Amino acid sequence: MTGFNSNVIYFPDDPTAVGWEGAVVALGNFDGMHRGHTAILDNVRRRAEKRSSRRAVVTFEPHPSKIIRPEKAPLLLMTHSQKCNAMIENGMDGVGVVRFTTELSRWEPDLFVRRVLVQWLRICEVWVGENFLFGHDRSGNFSLLRTLGVRYGFEVYKVEPVRYKDFVISSTRIRRLIVDGQVDEAGALLGHHYTLEGTVRPGAGRGSKQGVPTANLKTANELLPPDGVYATTVVLNGVIYASITNIGVRPTFESNGERTVETHIFDFSSDLYGSELSIAFIARLREERRYADAAALKAQMNDDFAQAKALFRQISL
Repeated sequence: MTGFNSNVIYFPDDPTAVGWEGAVVALGNFDGMHRGHTAILDNVRRRAEKRSSRRAVVTFEPHPSKIIRPEKAPLLLMTHSQKCNAMIENGMDGVGVVRFTTELSRWEPDLFVRRVLVQWLRICEVWVGENFLFGHDRSGNFSLLRTLGVRYGFEVYKVEPVRYKDFVISSTRIRRLIVDGQVDEAGALLGHHYTLEGTVRPGAGRGSKQGVPTANLKTANELLPPDGVYATTVVLNGVIYASITNIGVRPTFESNGERTVETHIFDFSSDLYGSELSIAFIARLREERRYADAAALKAQMNDDFAQAKALFRQISL
């Protein structure tokens, strides 16, 4: 159970939180923590500073769709830990996580507000996105939340959608871009590069035999970009490295291989087994292909490396 003064607390595990009284909070799912989400958090931060109050986020785990309609639930852009960390990095003092269950999905909007926002957190103000819905059958909207705020003594505000080019930024649109391999465009909507996190596990060792050692990532992230070769960066122990990443099944060597995420870090030679890595996707270079032999693959890899390094010369890590 998470302690009262931790950055992350859970409902209903943790009793009424000490030190959270009068908080200004953002309420929502916030998958991906894209630019629309950070606009909400920016408002929370400004209002909390004006009130000299705690600034926090109230979110859900698992994503409600995983409980309500699991057969249609989207693959998420972030793991739970990634999302919580991103919220703290965006200036929040804490994250209140509601453990979403079938029972909770049946709560009417009034019960959710009373139990979570009023009795558990004792908030003074809540911010949501324009299309936020809550409660049984998603029957609660912004207007109802504002009415309940008047009843229970807290203020309610909403943030207009953030647009990019000629469309509204949404987690759904970003997922679609990633599925299509457009990781650079997805990054523009996110406000940060799409990132996988995980632990380096032993692989087949073919890269080392070819003089190109790779880190084989075991990740809990649900949504992988499509098979192909990507210019990426790696964060290891707080240091950023230029790298290149292959997602795929290694068709040159295997006819029915396991899908893997393998990253080669440029100018790096240390043993990484067991290390925790974050891999950020900068741009897709090409699709994965089958080559006649290892020599042909190595020649292509050299071309890929040159292309990736040319890209990194144009940008700042």
